[in-house]
Amino acid sequence: MTDPSDPYGAFMPGPRATIAGAPEGPLANLRFCAKDLFDVAGHVTGYGNPDWARTHPPAAGTAPLIMDLVAAGASLAGKSKTVELAYGLTGENIWYGTPINPAAPDRFPGGSSCGSAAAVAGGLVDFALGSDTGGSVRIPASYCGIFGIRPSWGAVNLTGACGLGPSFDTAGWFAASAGVLRRVGEVLLPSGGDRGLGPLLRVQEAWVNALPQAATALQPGLAAAERVLGPSLAMHVAPEGIAAFYDNFRCAQAAEAWTTLGAWISATAPSFGPGVKERFEAARDLAPALAARGRVFRSMVQARMVSLLAGGAVLAYPTSPAPAPRLTADPATQQAVREATMSVTAIAGLGGLCEVTLPLARHEGAPVGLSLVAGPDRDRALLVLAEKVAAEAGLPA
Repeated sequence: MTDPSDPYGAFMPGPRATIAGAPEGPLANLRFCAKDLFDVAGHVTGYGNPDWARTHPPAAGTAPLIMDLVAAGASLAGKSKTVELAYGLTGENIWYGTPINPAAPDRFPGGSSCGSAAAVAGGLVDFALGSDTGGSVRIPASYCGIFGIRPSWGAVNLTGACGLGPSFDTAGWFAASAGVLRRVGEVLLPSGGDRGLGPLLRVQEAWVNALPQAATALQPGLAAAERVLGPSLAMHVAPEGIAAFYDNFRCAQAAEAWTTLGAWISATAPSFGPGVKERFEAARDLAPALAARGRVFRSMVQARMVSLLAGGAVLAYPTSPAPAPRLTADPATQQAVREATMSVTAIAGLGGLCEVTLPLARHEGAPVGLSLVAGPDRDRALLVLAEKVAAEAGLPA
């Protein structure tokens, strides 16, 4: 039976993990949910998988970033669903149910922070915590037509969060408006990083990677960004080809995923849903040389991006190459979408960059986001920029 308080199936089933916010503060009277990989004292952190929940005790403490939000006045409304062990981009979870995409109910919500995105898009909360390793905030934000941020790597405290790829993992968040996205950042992000930004650079490989119709739909959004930062400049950032970004990211991340979770998987032999089992088996069997190549490639990309963005330049490109795949998409189609999508999300992932996605277009009746990406530790300035671009594009504050 559908829970009338959760018509999109965004929350974990069962009693809600709730915490009342402080009576005053910069986030007073706002409600949020947290992806079920963040600890809340007294509750089992389920990490999207029943066997994980079965083999782990209730959390002894609450993740510091949740406590920071509560101290700022926001109230935790519950835990939201995640893809199993955060290793997937569609948002499918066969154990607890796949959340409905409020913006396109016939399509996937995106993962792995699927429940958080659905809760914000459906108006159930004002903002929501997710995590982003390979695109798990940016892609569901694009698919569900909301704002999302992947902060610079290391900018937000991940204590009390289940890991996947520690040198890629970030704690991000969603909001229905750029103003709320920024206000949350003012609580969670370190001070500084608010220097001016510009010029605007169009990443040609990412625009070509997108469906032509989706890229065309995003042109008015790009024009809004240009009215704020000035005319954009065409730029190539992937001379190796954008597919090399996916392949090397995949290998580097997979090696870390198995190092982080392989011992538990080997000892427990958990049941996994479609695709998750295969990804962990591939991670287990990955040749060490491929993992090493991925790490070398990441170092090269980091040096390239830091140099390019050191003066405040901002990259602009489609967050996802297309709207969310339909729920009827077969595994081969889903894998093709995954590869095309992660080829672009890997730009910020490999570079350790901050990225905000704005809901600036629709194609075939479903949302597609525009990403703005800045150099490491320019998160606060990027959030201010996103708010200006959103206002210029006529999005609600």
